[in-house]
Amino acid sequence: MGFRDRIGRALGTSSGSLHPDGLDELAVGDAAYDDWEIVADYGELETARAFRQALGERGFETVLTSDWPLDEYGRGDISLRVPPGRGVEAEEALEPE
Repeated sequence: MGFRDRIGRALGTSSGSLHPDGLDELAVGDAAYDDWEIVADYGELETARAFRQALGERGFETVLTSDWPLDEYGRGDISLRVPPGRGVEAEEALEPE
């Protein structure tokens, strides 16, 4: 295993690529979700995916969006969105009990 592979594994990326896991869960520049409500914004993909999973486990349909591709470490402007009319309910579902 080469140096790049070891770094990739340490960063949670796949097989020598410096692209983070979960990029397939991110809709980049997709206008289809422009009317979906933003529940929260995140600066890195791993955190956004965790909150998306939490809402999914509570029965919410969700999507992660970004206007621009993320950097090689999975950082950027990422929005967690839900269908129109579900934003307040989703925000409440993420609040600590």
